[in-house]
Amino acid sequence: MCGIAGWVSYRSDLTAERDTLLAMTRTLAARGPDGEGLWADTHVALGHRRLAVIDPDGGAQPMSAMSNGRTVAVATYNGEIYNYRELRHELELAGHTFDTRSDTEVMLHAYLQWDVDFVSRLNGMYAIAIWDARTEELLLVRDRLGVKPLYYAPLPGGVLFGSEPKAILAHREFSARVTPEGLAGLLTNLRSPGYAPLRGLREVRPGHLVKVSRSGCTERRYWGLDAHDHSDDLGTTVSTVRSLLEDIVDRQVVADVPLCTLLSGGLDSSAITALAARTLDTPVRSYALDFTAPAGFVPDPVRTSADAPIAALMAGHLGAQHSTVELSAEQLAAQEVFDAVLRARDLPAWGDLDNSLYLLLDRVRQGATVALSGEAADELFGGYLWFHTPEAIGADTFPWFARLIDWTPQRGGSVLDPTFMWGVVLPTIRQQYEEALAEVPRLSSDSPAERRMREVSSMFLTRMLPEMLDRKDRISMAVGVEVRVPFCDHRLVDYVFNAPWALKTHDGREKSLLRSAVADLLPDVVAQRVKVPYPATQDPGYERAIRRRFAAIVADRNAPVRPLLDLAAAREALTRPVGQASMQHERLELERIVTMNDWLSRYGPELI
Repeated sequence: MCGIAGWVSYRSDLTAERDTLLAMTRTLAARGPDGEGLWADTHVALGHRRLAVIDPDGGAQPMSAMSNGRTVAVATYNGEIYNYRELRHELELAGHTFDTRSDTEVMLHAYLQWDVDFVSRLNGMYAIAIWDARTEELLLVRDRLGVKPLYYAPLPGGVLFGSEPKAILAHREFSARVTPEGLAGLLTNLRSPGYAPLRGLREVRPGHLVKVSRSGCTERRYWGLDAHDHSDDLGTTVSTVRSLLEDIVDRQVVADVPLCTLLSGGLDSSAITALAARTLDTPVRSYALDFTAPAGFVPDPVRTSADAPIAALMAGHLGAQHSTVELSAEQLAAQEVFDAVLRARDLPAWGDLDNSLYLLLDRVRQGATVALSGEAADELFGGYLWFHTPEAIGADTFPWFARLIDWTPQRGGSVLDPTFMWGVVLPTIRQQYEEALAEVPRLSSDSPAERRMREVSSMFLTRMLPEMLDRKDRISMAVGVEVRVPFCDHRLVDYVFNAPWALKTHDGREKSLLRSAVADLLPDVVAQRVKVPYPATQDPGYERAIRRRFAAIVADRNAPVRPLLDLAAAREALTRPVGQASMQHERLELERIVTMNDWLSRYGPELI
């Protein structure tokens, strides 16, 4: 698990550009606290920051493959190949020899054996850059679901690339520029495949590779959601999900450093923790999050129960070495935490949801380097409330934006300027919805209801999940923790995506398939627990802190986000009583504007 950066220029000699490459690579130091490596030739410069997880002594990068004393290919890579041991055996039978125990060397030899088709053989999460010295071409590869980030910026005669935008921004030939549509995307957390926040910056799409040559950049898809008939009955489907999960977790607990799970007490994280506990030789470590609050936890329509007590119960059931990280409003509202999260994400953050994740993972790093997490289960198995709300399913937009359908400048409901909201935000959402709808794989045999649920599932997996994965990767890597996401295994995604909706809800509830597949591993209170979103603080002290920062923005004529606001609506919002509902829409919007102002102030993008 690492950070990668690089530069290809067919017009320059990059052997003299060590300082530039070093500056790009060192922006990613938090992703790789255990080592740094640089490699350059005439037209290419590759950088690497390492977080040692597999073969700490032998997996240094960039890694070269040699033949007859000449460099054949060089790789810089971020991620984990979970089937590297099987691939290594296959390659050894084909005549390859290895000097290390690392998955990096296996990946590089797989490229030499199968060329670009090697990607179809990988099971893992990865962002890969391979320079082929024989052809003087660069190959950029991203994993199927987009777990690991990989950005690039085409230049005349070459390309820049990096794990995060900050690596590319460190180069003299790239400047920060943003469009109004880009700002709309940042405010709504909407991530289209290939989306990047700055003009001229692209993200390698999940399941795609990009080849860079003297003729430019070409992109090719090697994996994507596909529609096919599902002939398995309920019992077979449940048992297949279980066997897949067992194999996935068996692969993902392999590490040469301490490993743990992030345990919320919900179905997803409890299933992963239980499966890990069955595989590991020692008690599984687990971590949960909790908050201090004057009134304690108060159930609301969104969060009906607190995570921490049920996580502790689940940990006790498994005999786990469990820790609860408790955070106060003062910790969550600290400016240094907001600043750290902004540096990590390169994007406007999610307020206390991101701040609490940062503080949790910072604590995890004291006891573990690798953590298993439950991302993608809701998107894959139908866990979100939107999957089960007719109004959201029937809306002519992304289900999670259904409430915006009725928004008009006359009705209001936002502190954003109506012209910006009506003229930029809503059209941007509409355009991206139509693009997402056009990409959905379909079967002619689907009923209208099944067709719609396939569309909804596809949009969650291709439009919402990337934001969730990027958030988890960027914040975890900022503190040197590798987060693995078992539910993102492409074999499981392929299988469950095509299971009919009637099977996914066979017991009349959310995530029926997953619950049935793992119920025997869990206490009944966990197996039957209603879906609860990621926790948010209910301490009104945090909301007061956000309001103070928002009020300062409203009062500051030079605040960069101020032109996007409806100042009358903003001032009215500040007069309303502080609420205790943890998912109150207005608080979330104020948080988003505060963090957008921080992003505009720090990155200073030119608005074009």
